Amino acid sequence: MTTYNRGMTFSPISALSPLDGRYASKLNALRPLMSEQGYMHRRVQVELAWFTAMSDAGFDEFKPLTPGARSYLTSLVKNFSEADALAIKEIEKTTNHDVKAVEYWIKSKFKDRPELENAAEFVHFACTSEDINNTSHALQLKGARAQVLLPALDGLIDKLRSMAHQFADVPMLSRTHGQTASPTTVGKELANVVMRLRGCRDHIAAVKLMGKMNGAVGNFNAHLSAWPTFDWEAFAQRVIETPEFGEADGATQWGLGLTFQPYSIQIEPHDYMAELFDAVARTNTVLIDLSRDIWGYVSLGYFKQRLKAGEIGSSTMPHKVNPIDFENAEGNLGLANAVLKHLSEKLPISRWQRDLTDSTVLRNMGVGLGYSTLAYASLMTGLNKLELNEDALAADLDAAWEVLAEPIQTVMRRYGVQGAYEKLKEVTRGKTVSAADLHGLIAALDIPQADKDRLLAMTPGSYVGKAAELARRV
Repeated sequence: MTTYNRGMTFSPISALSPLDGRYASKLNALRPLMSEQGYMHRRVQVELAWFTAMSDAGFDEFKPLTPGARSYLTSLVKNFSEADALAIKEIEKTTNHDVKAVEYWIKSKFKDRPELENAAEFVHFACTSEDINNTSHALQLKGARAQVLLPALDGLIDKLRSMAHQFADVPMLSRTHGQTASPTTVGKELANVVMRLRGCRDHIAAVKLMGKMNGAVGNFNAHLSAWPTFDWEAFAQRVIETPEFGEADGATQWGLGLTFQPYSIQIEPHDYMAELFDAVARTNTVLIDLSRDIWGYVSLGYFKQRLKAGEIGSSTMPHKVNPIDFENAEGNLGLANAVLKHLSEKLPISRWQRDLTDSTVLRNMGVGLGYSTLAYASLMTGLNKLELNEDALAADLDAAWEVLAEPIQTVMRRYGVQGAYEKLKEVTRGKTVSAADLHGLIAALDIPQADKDRLLAMTPGSYVGKAAELARRV
């Protein structure tokens, strides 16, 4: 624990952000990737990837590292710990520069290793801090997307798909503008969300994570001052696009597994970040829509919620089982989008060749993704509690015979009955309509008997079109 003024110690109960306080345990998978420690970890990885690649570049002054040295450098990345991060922070107290502190920490790890000590000046060679930072941010996002965001979304999609199939044939009264409308099925409404989320998920997965390593203003100025004839652009592209160590043979060369950004100012333009954060925000908007709809269906009694022993819904009303998971999801999705939208609007903007406004903003990437992750977990919890109340669904349908005005007037139009819409409007609009009312109207129609019989056999619960088929097909 860290001690603060007036004896306060840092712990989840004293955290300023609920992500590291109340909800800390729910974000354990994201924290190693998007925290300050995660950022330092990636900086060490990038510095050592560049350093190792430099040894393989063919320079007389820096011969290829031995397998033993490579293995040791790999261990510095793979075994990077909280103690290592704190050691870097301690160096930063002197340097007042976070990237320089990483460089000094790496060089301190070369002590008593002559091969590495002799090559120490090739750590951070020709790099500007942003060469390290932008690639580290991309690696953070790469890990968060692959290890946290996409698995969480895949889980929600699988759950909703399963529910869509399970409830494909269960009829449900639709409500357009909050009013009774043509029936659907529970499964079809969930299938709609599955299809939307699939598209959103694919957009998130398709965003290319970019990296640049081209110096202080993007022109390889320092690099060419040292080796004027060396193809530094091709070299930088190779480092950035070669798969990460662990994905390829780490004994020959390290890379970052990103997409090369050939044009930049001092900072990578961050356009891909805006694209990624907008894609996540759009996904979150779909899930806000789902959260509100499920909340409404619980309110209507279409869904019940499984009880949890000891859980209290209201401090004064003991009967209540509130849809809190969907409410928490909606609230956290809104917070996530507020942060993500600011990131996507601000990050692509930088004055001239560089200003520092992106630096502090980028440290909040984990906040936007954290609230998203928290919301996805709440949604999954809520979905797993739901139990369908088919009696309530059936009762609602049985009280809404007016919805059959649509098929009746459509069949009337088929056979050229004049004023079909107007006749049904007169019988049904704003009125309580019974089966007998409609059957009397149908019996008096001048249409073929087979169509009369089909309309007479129809109920609100059977008038669902292709809903069941569409739900099973998703």
